[in-house]
Amino acid sequence: MIIVKSKNELAIMQEAGRIVAGALEVVKNAVAPGITTAELDKLAKEYIISQGATPAFKGYQGYPANICTSVNDQVVHGIPGPIALKEGDIISVDIGAFYKGYCGDAARTYPVGKVSSEALDLIKVTKEAFFKGLEFARVGYRVSDISHAIQVYVEERGYSVVKALVGHGIGQEMHEEPQVPNFGPPGRGPRLREGMTLAIEPMVNQGTDQVRVLDDGWTVVTQDGSLSAHYEHTIAITRDQPLILTQGE
Repeated sequence: MIIVKSKNELAIMQEAGRIVAGALEVVKNAVAPGITTAELDKLAKEYIISQGATPAFKGYQGYPANICTSVNDQVVHGIPGPIALKEGDIISVDIGAFYKGYCGDAARTYPVGKVSSEALDLIKVTKEAFFKGLEFARVGYRVSDISHAIQVYVEERGYSVVKALVGHGIGQEMHEEPQVPNFGPPGRGPRLREGMTLAIEPMVNQGTDQVRVLDDGWTVVTQDGSLSAHYEHTIAITRDQPLILTQGE
């Protein structure tokens, strides 16, 4: 069942989203060669708690950390730890927070120091693909219209979208209906209605779309070892343009 949110609920979700955006900004400002992903996790946790919110990922289905930090060929769900970032790495950071019973969820991919032009282009295309999909996040379109726009944009630029993982509805639960794939034909799935809230999140690989999960049971990596990038916002369908709930100040 797809849960449509009231204006009051959307206002709370916007505050949850502001906290997520602030945590991402804190992490972004700390990303540099030499810092460990565990240190980034600590910074994000401290910020989220300072805002009266709770990290959404900690303990979710047993997940052991507060945020996800996925480096280079890691697509999503990388577990923060003692490994230090190196010059030329890219890191995808996914953060969720609960505030007054509602969830915000967003992700970015950041360069670590000076990175290759190829890595920068991957990050850029992944972000742009989100905004291509957002053009169809309007009343009357269907969920797969978003999906199709993302896939076309990514593949026209020589990259592939991960098909094993999808975006999702969001609200009082981090994952609600409907699923929001980053691929597929247009005109399928539920019709978008005012008050629906979605986490739209292109995951884009330099090489094949095939992925696998490491032995830790969480970290998803590209099958061919190619770089991967991630860009996510929580958004609301409104009567007019879509509202990005995880926008920063």
